Amino acid sequence: MDLLDQLLDHDDWATMTLLEACRDLTDAQLDQPFDIGHGTLRATFAHMIPNPAFWTGLMTGQPVEIAISDTSIAGLIAGQKRSYGDFAATARRFRDEGVLDDIYEDHYGVRKSMSGTILMVVLHNTEHRAEIQHILQRLGLPEAPEVDLGVWDYERLNP
Repeated sequence: MDLLDQLLDHDDWATMTLLEACRDLTDAQLDQPFDIGHGTLRATFAHMIPNPAFWTGLMTGQPVEIAISDTSIAGLIAGQKRSYGDFAATARRFRDEGVLDDIYEDHYGVRKSMSGTILMVVLHNTEHRAEIQHILQRLGLPEAPEVDLGVWDYERLNP
């Protein structure tokens, strides 16, 4: 497993772990306003989850759709599987084809590299997961899951 595979697999696992931790939350908890992230758990997830699809579309020159119609936890999990699955497959294809250093223009006409965009998406998700963990702690979730790369690596290697 190379570094790209580790980054992608951890990123997806970490988001899915937090989504799973939210399964039993009420709508009131998912929509409770906070002064962090996009204001609520639901809004933060709804911002974060379509982001990989948005950047995948830009990198591949495909139409970009960023709206999530179902923001229930089940809908967000389905969106994560779809959006992140396509993103990870595209990132791996770029690696395998040796085009990670290729340049494209984003929606603002700014030149970006494929590799830089892939890393940007992963780091974007990391930042929002920290906000989600903070919100979960403020909601009083007894054990908000720890989702750093060390935990993922431990669980992966010590089933």
